[in-house]
Amino acid sequence: MTIYDKKHIAACDTQPLTAEGLRTLVASCHDLAFVDGADSLAAATELMRRRAPDVAVVDKAFGMQSVLDWIAEQRLTHTRLSIVVWGVSITEAEALRFLQAGARGIIRKTASLPMVVACLRAVAAGQNWMEDNVFRTAVRAERYPRSELTPREQQVLELVEQGMRNKEIAGELGIRPGTVKIHLKHIFEKTGVRGRYGLALNGLKDKGMLSLPTQ
Repeated sequence: MTIYDKKHIAACDTQPLTAEGLRTLVASCHDLAFVDGADSLAAATELMRRRAPDVAVVDKAFGMQSVLDWIAEQRLTHTRLSIVVWGVSITEAEALRFLQAGARGIIRKTASLPMVVACLRAVAAGQNWMEDNVFRTAVRAERYPRSELTPREQQVLELVEQGMRNKEIAGELGIRPGTVKIHLKHIFEKTGVRGRYGLALNGLKDKGMLSLPTQ
């Protein structure tokens, strides 16, 4: 495999040493090549333009909104670029927002080296990927019996998966926000999933739009 056949990886991290660690890790992979690193989102934008990598790994520490804006900008100008967001800690809510913004991978900096490589390879291949430990309510298919939900509960669930808030769901279905809360309580009880973000992430997985691998 030549350098031209490999998937090219770039990193944008608040700590240059971390980017160098990623460079060393990628150097051990026959199918990946590290092209360069950047220590600011502005520098990363120039790097994307200059080197056009297949995958960009971006540090969440630059700030939630700044990273979301950067992802949106890159989606407009580099449609073939796949973005991985990583951080020391990432909540379900943050993971969902990054995925909805267009990121393809979510992983913590504390993940094992094989897990990081698995993430890069999956994302480079065009898949959506999230480290299972980010998802605190681990997916258990046997505890996610969508078929046992009532028709109204299924409607509420689908709107939650689209990122709607309770008030928006109430307006869409012509019911009161308090009624939405009651339906969500029943959905949580039936599915075994805690929290609306867990429901939304479960929905992505259920539709085959997100992989949650295990170590």
